[in-house]
Amino acid sequence: MYDTVNFNQFNDWFIKDNSNYKDNFSYEGRKALFDYLEELEDDTGEKIEFDPIALCCEYSEYENIQEFWNDYDKEDYPTIDKIEDNTTVIKIQDSNKFIIQSF
Repeated sequence: MYDTVNFNQFNDWFIKDNSNYKDNFSYEGRKALFDYLEELEDDTGEKIEFDPIALCCEYSEYENIQEFWNDYDKEDYPTIDKIEDNTTVIKIQDSNKFIIQSF
């Protein structure tokens, strides 16, 4: 069973008092992730279940590539293009921030 979730509902889940998950994504990150998931639904024709805890496990937001290198090897992933060769990268408009599908 699936419910249709708009961005406000999606955003509200993250900003309500969920101490374990409320800081997983910035506002801009939540918007970029929501837009990406909606586009993915449109492209595949398949509905995506809104499971915010799974999204927090599956996707990670980074302030910049330097922060990314704290989790992944700089020599293997020196650029965003190299990261994109290995996973989904959701760039956050007007910033150096990006979200990856964890791999």
